[in-house]
Amino acid sequence: MDSYENLLNEAYSKVKVIEGTGERFEIPGIEGRFEGKKTVLTNFFNVASHLRRNPEHILKFLTRELAAKVVIQGDRVIFNMKVSSKKINPKIEQYVEEFVICKECRKPDTEIIKEGKFNMLHCLACGAKHPIHSKI
Repeated sequence: MDSYENLLNEAYSKVKVIEGTGERFEIPGIEGRFEGKKTVLTNFFNVASHLRRNPEHILKFLTRELAAKVVIQGDRVIFNMKVSSKKINPKIEQYVEEFVICKECRKPDTEIIKEGKFNMLHCLACGAKHPIHSKI
């Protein structure tokens, strides 16, 4: 019969190593390519579904922040100018900070609701409500 230490070492060798920061919520990066003078985002709708937000809402934010027109063709998003992912990914992070992450508990379990004239960020985890200050 094997000793306890040998069995324990064998069990540890079979355990899958988890890669990542340990955070429950990680912001996915935008992937895309240049086609002439345009930028084509190939995974935009995957990012929007991961953030649990309406893709049109995120696109409005990006067009305002990047000052670029956007066209949706099927599952691709096309900007009318060259925009690198180094410029788009910080804007996605800014969007997440403003419209996804709860100001109270810092969890991403939120939804945008309308109360009267104001849009509110309602946290489904802690129940907090915060007004959204930026207009889109």
